[in-house]
Amino acid sequence: MSADPVNRLAVDIGGTFTDVVLETAGGRTTVKVLTTPAEPEVGVLEGVRLVLDEAGAAPETIGVFLHGTTLATNAIIERKGAVTALVTTEGFRDVLDIGYESRFNQYDVMIDKPASLVPRQRRFTVPERVDVRGAVLTPLDEAAVRAVVPQLLAADAESVAVGYMHAYANPAHELRTREIIEEMAPGLSVSLSSEVCPEIREYERFSTTSANAYVRPLMSSYLGRLRDALSAMGIACPVLMMTSGGGLTALETARRFPIRLVESGPAGGAILASQIAVELGLDKVISFDMGGTTAKICLIENGEAGKAREFEVDRQARFMKGSGLPLRIPVIEMVEIGAGGGSIARVDSMNQITTGPDSAGADPGPAAYDRGGANATISDADIHLGRIDPGLFAGGRVKLAPEKSGAAIDRNVAGPLNISTHMAAFGITEMVDETMSNAARVHAVEQGYEASDHTLVAFGGAAPLHVGRLAEKLHIERIVIPTNAGVGSAVGFLRAPVAYEVVRSRSMLLGQLDFDAVNAIMDEMRSEALDVVQAGAPGAKLDELRIAFMRYAGQGHEIVVPIPARPLTDDDTGLLQDAFDAEYTKLYQRTLPNADVEVLTWALTVTTHERRPETVGQTPAAVEAIPKGGRRLYDPETGAERDIQLYWRPDLQPGARLSGPAVIAEDETSTFVPATFDAKIAANGYIILDRKPEQIR
Repeated sequence: MSADPVNRLAVDIGGTFTDVVLETAGGRTTVKVLTTPAEPEVGVLEGVRLVLDEAGAAPETIGVFLHGTTLATNAIIERKGAVTALVTTEGFRDVLDIGYESRFNQYDVMIDKPASLVPRQRRFTVPERVDVRGAVLTPLDEAAVRAVVPQLLAADAESVAVGYMHAYANPAHELRTREIIEEMAPGLSVSLSSEVCPEIREYERFSTTSANAYVRPLMSSYLGRLRDALSAMGIACPVLMMTSGGGLTALETARRFPIRLVESGPAGGAILASQIAVELGLDKVISFDMGGTTAKICLIENGEAGKAREFEVDRQARFMKGSGLPLRIPVIEMVEIGAGGGSIARVDSMNQITTGPDSAGADPGPAAYDRGGANATISDADIHLGRIDPGLFAGGRVKLAPEKSGAAIDRNVAGPLNISTHMAAFGITEMVDETMSNAARVHAVEQGYEASDHTLVAFGGAAPLHVGRLAEKLHIERIVIPTNAGVGSAVGFLRAPVAYEVVRSRSMLLGQLDFDAVNAIMDEMRSEALDVVQAGAPGAKLDELRIAFMRYAGQGHEIVVPIPARPLTDDDTGLLQDAFDAEYTKLYQRTLPNADVEVLTWALTVTTHERRPETVGQTPAAVEAIPKGGRRLYDPETGAERDIQLYWRPDLQPGARLSGPAVIAEDETSTFVPATFDAKIAANGYIILDRKPEQIR
């Protein structure tokens, strides 16, 4: 193999498995290894060594290293981040507790609001004040800042969030505060709201900045260790991190703003599903990503995943908005639930089977992993039902003990309910499938769509096992299982652009726009975004997208309006008005004549030029698929086991067809084809499951 650094490596750390994908001129090589939660880089390095050995590639041939991880999310959910303090404007100490001054469930008198990452005793205030235009009303009391620093140290703070009122309009006080803290306590990590989230609405801004401060020491340390370990291995290429918004960013930027890595793994999966939608000419797709810890569902319309500016983490109520901690960051819009292969099953106080949201993870893992896990999990149920071949699981690298699955199911579910082990295992899978289908149904309705009109694209280690039943429940007629589905999110990283979004809040009435000020803001944002993108993709062709968040003056929420990617002039007032009217009409079927329009926030994204994939050709003539062997599968209709065919995916050529029930196994996952579906192999190797004609409603 040539010594030129042309190969690309992608790594996705999940709660249970770490997925590694190596893409070379000769094809793609993949491995799955168990995640090492205490030292995540250990699992990454093991996977990298394995995939390089299998492909016969040398470390120095790697041209770019792409990485996504759930570490930031897990640190927030599990409350395992740094001891964090907040320094804010005098009088605003309790913003994190006051929140929206509302309850996410109005009728629950025992409601549990999400606990702040920064308790009240570690919040400190100093005299200062800036108005909404950025004018200084009260100068920063530097003596008060100096008096706060010993209190930060006495509180054992490891990281500090600084959030002042209207700092997005004038960051001078925050910048000076950081200088003083770093001078007096150089070991403290400092996050500024004017850099992390320079937008209006102080609750979201303070919450996001606090979360960034909370995970920054952990993530910065991990990313530094990973970079050094890769260099020691001989991989000296750029390391790019996947962000929650679907773009790649430089490692040093990720170390400063790790909050942008929340949901980075799922974002890669959404990118993969978007590309598949274009390849297959599908206008309506539901992306279904189910791994070892969580399941993620995303709507793909006309080849594009939905985007949002806000995300909630650690929701106290699964599907209820307002029950989590708000993060004001660019994200791909999706719903995530605690339903993965490692999700623990139990019987609740009402004698009902429940699953998750807690997971057995990688250590100790499901009972069948034989690593000390005693709880029954969804993977244990799939193994006991015959859907997983123990000898082929994870390419044979994880040895399974199926008898331990049965024992755990007996102990945790079958025994308490006095039912058979098989029926208990089926009950576990049925409950999690119902939970996921309900989440998909609700998410589609909230976006104004009908789930049954879509095609399901399934990937992740567990999704192909459950997607058939999900399709049955949602009345969906077609399913797509892409190549290397078990490591789908990591494959998505390889298709992602290098991109960075910068946002600035500056409130202006449209009829009174200061175009010189707007252009100056845009130039500043463009320079910041270019620095990040060019560091990750030097010399690449770049695209630029600009948007404004606008509303009628007096309204509480704004809409996204595209604007030209060029300097604006006085002649553009009418153009901006027309663009706002068009977007407002799309949403509400009307406009408000003679009402003043207000621009609250400006956003600019610089991205490497993205090439859309080519459409896949027609599937070759049908040929009968040849099975590799057989499996015993539990049939809930008869309450007995039955023999079904087992197929090995690498043996199936384009055009191969088979009828369910069947299992199609591969290194990273297995696809269960229900009795209601037929399967075929498309021209590009994707598995396409179509509902049998007699099963279509």
